[in-house]
Order: sequence, then structure tokens, then C-alpha cells
Amino acid sequence: MRFRWTKDLPGVTKGGPAGRITGARLVKEADIWHIVFRTERQVPAPVSHPGPQVGIDRGITVALALSDQTTREHGPWLTGGEKEHLRRLEKKSARQRRTRTPGRPTSKRLSRTYGQIAKVRATAKRRAVDWQHQTTTELADTFSVVVVEDLKITNMVRSAKGTIEQPGRNVRQKAGLNRAIAGEAWGRTVTLLEYKTRDRGGLVVKVPAPGTSQTCHLCGHRDAACRDGTRFSCANPACGWTGHADTNAAINISNAAGTVVSGRGDLGAARSVKRQPPRAA
Repeated sequence: MRFRWTKDLPGVTKGGPAGRITGARLVKEADIWHIVFRTERQVPAPVSHPGPQVGIDRGITVALALSDQTTREHGPWLTGGEKEHLRRLEKKSARQRRTRTPGRPTSKRLSRTYGQIAKVRATAKRRAVDWQHQTTTELADTFSVVVVEDLKITNMVRSAKGTIEQPGRNVRQKAGLNRAIAGEAWGRTVTLLEYKTRDRGGLVVKVPAPGTSQTCHLCGHRDAACRDGTRFSCANPACGWTGHADTNAAINISNAAGTVVSGRGDLGAARSVKRQPPRAA
């Protein structure tokens, strides 16, 4: 079988500890086939990561907000032309489905349209995964302890349709929010961070999520009204801190490292995790 190399195999086709190929499998993605190799090699045990600790708030307007007041953002996964092409394909598939006789096999034209839709969506996913890999690698190289919220994403993206007896409210808005959350793939970001920080001697810590976006990191005052979109204004007269809401949440997440829900990575780093004192802006 002929194939084109798109990535070197550590220890096999590039430098590093000598390794060997132990297996391979074919994976189909839209209209493209990939061959995935499984390799085996010996690597030294990771040493404790010397970098600092950081809290990360995952969002939609800002993809990743860090407690060091920096952000990691990305553009749309599809260009304007690609979005329009996808919209037309989806309308075309809807027309073709209306003319389909129930119970009959899917026509070749409809199958071809489905394949074109899958190809565009696969392009968007590849770009998203590429950005996540590059970003999480940079974060794992820089920080020894990465603190994130223990989000119940499955519960967050539940439909708001409700039932006939009790119909939901703001169904279309909630559906749009669910698509945006799914498009960011928050769970995949944490999964990538976990194994990359572990390989580098670091640690990913999950902390309770409630209150991180409603609490002032400087004085500890908690009020849902303090947050207005991406701006946070502390309602405590003695404090009055204002700034980016996602940065405030990220600092709270980092400060909550003493209330660990779970952690994966270096045990030495885990012992060093403790509640951080409030930091001035």
C-alpha cells in the first residue's frame, strides 16, 4: 500500500530513543483515509517541571484566559466562503430529503451531498485539533501546574426544548450556545493537557467550578451582578476592582487549587499545589 508521510515517528523516522513499529490501523475521515502507526520506545522518567502555576478559564468569547492575564485565542475554523458553501450544502440536502420516499435507500445524490458536508466539517475539526495541539503543547512546556474547572460539559449542553406540557424557554439561543460550546471542545483541551503535562513532569488539577466567574479575586466578594459580559466590576465599595471577567475567573481558578477535585500528573508537583493568596491586579 502506498501512502504519504505527514508526520515523523519518534524513534523510527526521526531522532530520539530507538523504537519500533508494533502495529497500524486505517482510519477513514470524510473522504480521506489515514494510516495510524503504533510505536514502542523507551523514554526516561520525566523530572519535576520547574515552571510556575497557572489557572485557565475556558470560554467562548475568549477561548482560554490565563491567570497571568494573557489569553490564547483563535479565529473561526471556517472562512466566510466555506461557511456559505456549507450552508448551501445543508439546504441542498434538506431539499433532497424532502423528495426521498420513506423506507427507500438513500439516493446517490443525497449520499454525495452528505459526503461534501462531512468533508467541510472535517476541515473545521482538523483546524480546531491543530490549534488545540499547538496551544496545549506551549502551555505544558511553560507551566508546571495547570488548574482548570471540573466542568460537567454534558450537563451544560443539554437541550432546552423541554416537553409538550412544560416547553423550554429561549430554545434557539440555548441551541446556539450548545453549538458554540461543542465547537470549542473543552474536554479535548483538558485531555491533551493532561498527558502532555504528565510527560513533562507537570500536573493538571481540576477544582470546583461554582462561583469562579462571580467572585472578585481581590477581595472575595461574590455577586452574580458583578459580571457583565466580558467585564467584571466588583460591587464591594472597599474594593471596586474592574477588569476582564475571564481573567478574574482564571485567577480564582488558580487560587482554588487547594480544593482539588482531581489531578493527573507528577506527584511531586501535586504536593506543592496549595491555595494561593489573592493577587493584586
